[in-house]
Amino acid sequence: MDTPTAAVTLSGVAAEKIKQLTTDAEGAEQALRIAVRGGGCSGFQYSLALDRAKSDDHVFHDSGVSVVVDKTSMQFVFGSQVDYVDGLQGAGFTVNNPNVVAACGCGSSFQVREDATEAAVSA
Repeated sequence: MDTPTAAVTLSGVAAEKIKQLTTDAEGAEQALRIAVRGGGCSGFQYSLALDRAKSDDHVFHDSGVSVVVDKTSMQFVFGSQVDYVDGLQGAGFTVNNPNVVAACGCGSSFQVREDATEAAVSA
């Protein structure tokens, strides 16, 4: 299913890096999949991967890149921006999520507002 507005945006640097990765990958039509999984010390973790859209995914485009988010994860990542950073502690994608109220010291897990969690449970 198509999402009318970009629920997740990409920084210019992230969009360029994703274009490089999808161009180098064999097979066309790959998109950036953003998902949220249970786990980590704060309750949730992001999962970012190159994947193909499934029939029940939200699909949208930003800066020439296709982005897919499953129905459950959309409630946790709506309004987020994906960025790509290359610094002293390594390079990789980061998610700047306005729904996060607490994060783990290791930086790999997070906790969202209660209303987002309740909406996910009732969905």
